[in-house]
Amino acid sequence: MKKVLLFFIPILIFIVGLYWFSLSSKPVSDETKLQDFLVIKGSSASQVGNKLKQEGFVKSSLAFKLYVQITGNTKKIQAGEYRLSPGFSLVAIVNELKKGPVGVWTTIPEGLRREEIAYKFAEFLDKEDKTTFIKEFLQASLDQEGYLFPDTYIFLKSVQAKSVVQKMMATFEKKVDSQMREDLQKGGRSLNQAIIAASLIERETKGEEEKPVVAGIIYKRLKADWPLQIDATLQYAVADARCQISDVKCEWWTPLTKEDLGINSPYNSYKLTGFPPTPISSPGLSSIKAAVYPEESDYWFYIHDVKGVIHFARTISEHNDNIRKYLGK
Repeated sequence: MKKVLLFFIPILIFIVGLYWFSLSSKPVSDETKLQDFLVIKGSSASQVGNKLKQEGFVKSSLAFKLYVQITGNTKKIQAGEYRLSPGFSLVAIVNELKKGPVGVWTTIPEGLRREEIAYKFAEFLDKEDKTTFIKEFLQASLDQEGYLFPDTYIFLKSVQAKSVVQKMMATFEKKVDSQMREDLQKGGRSLNQAIIAASLIERETKGEEEKPVVAGIIYKRLKADWPLQIDATLQYAVADARCQISDVKCEWWTPLTKEDLGINSPYNSYKLTGFPPTPISSPGLSSIKAAVYPEESDYWFYIHDVKGVIHFARTISEHNDNIRKYLGK
């Protein structure tokens, strides 16, 4: 009798387990409407299963985890947005997740110009007609350089360029809050002036701590009617002349030559005083805050050495010494 029991118990456990899985893998409801489901970056299969259970897409997170392990799909679920229904079975849910997201994460770093942003979205969203998407993005963002907030976004792959631009601009409006705008007004600066300054700071600095000091130097030079002498403004002008707008693969921030210093452009901050006419890149929040809350100092000059460390100077003599010492020029 004991041998018989030892033989049948595993079979019984298997049958019960199979029955449990059969019940657990059935649809949660008869609802057929598709709903959004977001897989966050870095989520494990267990975390995805728990989220599916919490949001009413599967009956059992354990059944989901066991199924993806058995079928070898544990690492095949990509981060992004999916369209699922509570009317899908567990197997159908996994099949949808295996297809890949309909919405993908796109990270736009600070300091890019519109053309670079357009190209990144076209690539990340895997647009079939990238050229058309880029042209539509540039048209929708015309005159909005600096106001396309760099951040991590999630969009459906089918999203239109205009919607991407609108979302980036709406994010800018949220990030640059009323307090910052009020403080700008008290300081006698317009929002556009601050964003132009922030775009310069974004391209000119390497670390967070130096941003307010560089902002203070920029404003001090403006007040003294000195040329800003910022390479990035001239790089912006040179790229406009060299790169075709449709060819966003162009190198937009190439090192300057001596010939570049003499070009006639409102962005040539070596020849002209005052701000360039527009922002030159999309600044992040820390650069915008530096432009709103600059730090006063005795410095008028700065350079970065080959390791990216900034060196400030109070006089042209100190500045030239820094150039010789840290850049060997």
